[in-house]
Amino acid sequence: MNFADLGLSDELLQAVETAGYSEPTPIQAQAIPPVLMMKDLIGIAQTGTGKTASFVLPMIDVLAHGRRRALMPRSLILEPTRELAAQVAENFEKYGKNHDLKMALLIGGVQMGDQIKALQEGVDVLIATPGRLMDLFERGKILLTGCELLVIDEADRMLDMGFIPDIETICSKLPTNRQTLLFSATMPPVIKKLADRFLSNPKYIEVARPATTNTNIVQHKVAVPTRKKREVLRHLLQTDDVSTAIVFANRKTTVRELAKSLKRHGFAAGEIHGDMDQPARLAELQRFKDGSINILVASDVAARGLDVKGVSHVFNFDTPWHPDDYVHRIGRTGRGGASGRAFTFVAPEDAEAIDNVEKLTGGKIPVYQMPAEETAPAPVREEKPRGERRERTPARAEAASRADAPRYDERAESREERAPRRDSRGEEQRRERRSDGNRSRRREAEPADDGWNGPIPEFLHVSALA
Repeated sequence: MNFADLGLSDELLQAVETAGYSEPTPIQAQAIPPVLMMKDLIGIAQTGTGKTASFVLPMIDVLAHGRRRALMPRSLILEPTRELAAQVAENFEKYGKNHDLKMALLIGGVQMGDQIKALQEGVDVLIATPGRLMDLFERGKILLTGCELLVIDEADRMLDMGFIPDIETICSKLPTNRQTLLFSATMPPVIKKLADRFLSNPKYIEVARPATTNTNIVQHKVAVPTRKKREVLRHLLQTDDVSTAIVFANRKTTVRELAKSLKRHGFAAGEIHGDMDQPARLAELQRFKDGSINILVASDVAARGLDVKGVSHVFNFDTPWHPDDYVHRIGRTGRGGASGRAFTFVAPEDAEAIDNVEKLTGGKIPVYQMPAEETAPAPVREEKPRGERRERTPARAEAASRADAPRYDERAESREERAPRRDSRGEEQRRERRSDGNRSRRREAEPADDGWNGPIPEFLHVSALA
């Protein structure tokens, strides 16, 4: 099957061919015909399957006829994150170049004035995040009564981010006779309830079992103590034939510190996280796309919607707290039929999190065995006075590691990387001097005890009348 068999217009087929595509993916082949027939649709598809084009392509042809009106978008696409919204906008620009359609991007982190101006001129396609859309709607800057087509993308992610009440409000403001398309990687009960309420006799399409991962991705989990994560990551980046990689962490602070650490070790790394404003995030993403950097350290704000060709590896520096995020993180590689590799670092405290991931995906993730010479800990020796050396046993080393774990601080680790190591013998001598000094001060402060237990000498007798 090719795109010409799906009923798309010649102008659209030409744009698709120019973009370098000839055969539709399974989700595209199944979704495009019912969308062209104006049917409601539920699409369950894992990330990286070409889902975005499955609604962008037919929407362009559906909207080819009609006229724009000020403040009243003809269609609305809701996306959970700015990055995903920007990615959908790029798809419309790429495939709609032969059509007279106007598009507007309504996201946070961008000046509102330009967005309002675009709405006033009239748009055919409005791509928005729920927060910014609700903001403008409440200000009276947008009317939803003329919307003919609604797309709710990444519905399960919307649920995770707490957007479902906003989506219900938005849906209630739209015409009841609209066409609605809902896409999600999973179908939890809340999303099913949303679909039952706002979709009319939808066509149900499922190209993969919910929460399954792409079979083109070779997955591994790596058992590694928290303190060794950076070292193991650097080793894999240097030895596993990495061309481009995205490294995911759970915390924004971890993203910042890890990116700095990689740069200090000579890697071409960048970062993207929620504390960056939108222009900075887009600039960093563009550097990654054009090859100025080949490693992007990211928080989960970037886990969905990043569509960068040729990402060879994904590293979960932290095991994700939410198992759904695992599917979306590793979906940044192995896209468009290409193969990819995904490594998940599992520290002892991640046991429950990795169990939840494996329950969701329906199978055990193979354990990656690091080469023995890379993983065997070197004997830890403590310098002792008078030249004595005592080797720390594995049991003592493990106990010390457990004792240190609750106090672990990434920033402290970062400082340790920069600080020169002190000579252990000199440090021991300094500790002895401090100890001797403390003992001397204690002797001065405490009364002397020479062991005398006899009668009190007469020269010490004091008269009670004195």
